[in-house]
Amino acid sequence: MSYKHLTYSERTLIKDWMNKGHSYREIGRRLNRSHTTISREIKRNLWCGEHYYLRSAQEFYEARMKNRAQRFRLKTPQTRTYVIEKLNQGWSPEIISGRLREFDPENYVCHEAIYQFIYIETPELTETLARKHIQRRKKYPYRKPKERIKNRTPISLRPADVDSRESIGHWESDTIVGGDRKSGLNVIVERNTRLTNISFMPNKSAEQTKKSIIRRLANHPEHLVTSITYDNGSENVFHQDINEALNVQSYFCEPYHSWEKGSVEQVNGLIRRFFPKGTDFSSIPVSEINRVEKLLNNRPRKCLNYRTPYEVYREARGALTD
Repeated sequence: MSYKHLTYSERTLIKDWMNKGHSYREIGRRLNRSHTTISREIKRNLWCGEHYYLRSAQEFYEARMKNRAQRFRLKTPQTRTYVIEKLNQGWSPEIISGRLREFDPENYVCHEAIYQFIYIETPELTETLARKHIQRRKKYPYRKPKERIKNRTPISLRPADVDSRESIGHWESDTIVGGDRKSGLNVIVERNTRLTNISFMPNKSAEQTKKSIIRRLANHPEHLVTSITYDNGSENVFHQDINEALNVQSYFCEPYHSWEKGSVEQVNGLIRRFFPKGTDFSSIPVSEINRVEKLLNNRPRKCLNYRTPYEVYREARGALTD
């Protein structure tokens, strides 16, 4: 049988039965425990070496559990002295560890041990670290992203002419979230011409995103809307409905690789000049959002040889449209 630690309720019974004069053997029999377990429990947790109190016994136990398996990092005085000296010289734990591995392997310690030495045993040394964080940031184990969006086509399968921006009709979509964390803007940018469509969304749900994209891109000729590239946000789960409505192909960036749709990310930065972070879009008139869209589309771009997105798009479309 595997051993189990005494619980708080068992300690309560031990205290009560001790007060009634029961022996260790009798208490052990009632708890289905060895009498030696009861003896050790009482001897370990006597208050001032004389009295067994329930609260103090539980606190002693919890303190032992908290401090169990604690070990000193950087055990030898030589290693500690070396690490402290180099930290004060501005060396990072990674550099110190690598240096020891190459030139003094017998005293080698990994950089993680040095970080633990700093944050657990010598917190005053946090001043020697580059970021000088008083508390260490939590590290979470790597988890494979869950497949939230069905039937994704990775961006690695996107045709070469789309990547090189040689053809027109390939768009990128993204969402700018408002300061109220509810409203937002859907931003769609054509990769070749940089033509930008901005739509206000009262909420950033997948259904609202789908409606905004279909409504805006349906106004363009079919041959100028052939693909859309998204990130992996939950607002893009209805991409197949958009594909069916617009007869387009969808592509998705790799997880945490939003830079792979750099056109819309760059435009988002321009939009933030007008609507800084924290802006509540529900309080912004739609006319103001439309004004910003026109300003961006009439803004000359170096990548377009200083022509505007409107000029390049109109040329591609073959007709003057606003």
